[in-house]
Amino acid sequence: MAFGPLTIFDKSFLQSLNPYESVWFDNFFRTIITPLFFVETLADLEKEVSTGKTPQDIVGQLASKTPDMNSIPNVHHFNLVVSNLLGYPVEMHRRPIISGGTPKISERGYSLFFKGFPESDAFARWKKGEFLETERNFAKTWRVALANPGYETSIAMASNTVPVGKHFTDLAQVKSFVDSFLSNTTIEHLYLLFEIIDIPTKARTSILERWKSQGKPKLSTFAPYAYFVFSIDLFFYISAAHGHIAKERTSNKVDIAYLYYLPFAHILISNDNLHKRTAPLFMESDQMLLTGDELKPDLTRLDEYYDKLPQEVKDEGIIRFATYPPYDMETKISKLWDKYLPIWRKHDQEDRSGPKIVEQDPELLKRLDRVETAPRYTGRVVSSDEAESVTFSRTISTRKGKWRTVPKSVEDTANKDKKS
Repeated sequence: MAFGPLTIFDKSFLQSLNPYESVWFDNFFRTIITPLFFVETLADLEKEVSTGKTPQDIVGQLASKTPDMNSIPNVHHFNLVVSNLLGYPVEMHRRPIISGGTPKISERGYSLFFKGFPESDAFARWKKGEFLETERNFAKTWRVALANPGYETSIAMASNTVPVGKHFTDLAQVKSFVDSFLSNTTIEHLYLLFEIIDIPTKARTSILERWKSQGKPKLSTFAPYAYFVFSIDLFFYISAAHGHIAKERTSNKVDIAYLYYLPFAHILISNDNLHKRTAPLFMESDQMLLTGDELKPDLTRLDEYYDKLPQEVKDEGIIRFATYPPYDMETKISKLWDKYLPIWRKHDQEDRSGPKIVEQDPELLKRLDRVETAPRYTGRVVSSDEAESVTFSRTISTRKGKWRTVPKSVEDTANKDKKS
């Protein structure tokens, strides 16, 4: 199975792909499924459509293109913000924040084992047109929430931070103002954060006590991730108040929220104009924004490239014959691998000279089996930083249209295990 650079994508990008292009996107990128993508997809159940398709059809088609081979769902940003304000660190160095995981003991130390994700199970059902009643009710709630009942109030509160008569010529100036405004933290800043982000009342006293006990530090030091999200919200509402973002389109607030997840990835892929205008302002030097229009042609080229392989090679499955991008074809994808995973060319060369097949490595199989079957250890919480290994068990589609993802022998074994 390939890996690839850590990537966030929005619904607009996935909608632009045909089913075959989505296969190669899934294969060559490690994707982070944001909760926003999950609920936006589900909310389509409540949309009125005029294409002759039902809402269930639209959600099912989108679910079928959603990555499942290399995807991981990220914890909701609101939970991370509250936890961060209460003193729990939030890693902001290009890796997803994942909840759950069973701590286990391996022969070399602690390990974490993740057995599936609820989001993955939901997408698998949606592909088949199966929706739980709770999901249908949630879809209705989310569509109502898109109206943003507190939207105008938040714009007014954010606008009060701007001196009377001050104007901004572009979004970069708004970002600069927000950075300056938040450079020193007073209790008024925290009160504003509480209201803008809607921090639970029962948590506010504990947050203030913690802040005071630490000598009233800057918010960027006190709770870096909460600071990041708050700065995006202030930027958005001030920009809307000053006419740089259309405040009439309240769904823009949903779109801007994808930026909350930037610290966890290297790349954001989107066709959304708001993302094109705003995301670069919140990215660091090792991050980049890609449009779907930039990536789509190369995904098409990859499909055409692999389609020319002999059938016996295709029957081995993508997991076997497309571990890395084609070494003899220059694409934007191979350049991204060079930028974020430069060692791939060395591994690709080794594989082409004589790849090791897992089934022929009994020691590796034994080690993997020990990780999965090791007894659960509940004496302490184990983070991914401490773990000697992190293992994910997931369900993936064995076929995606014309493409087989795993060898037929693997599929047959899996089907046999299901029946037994």
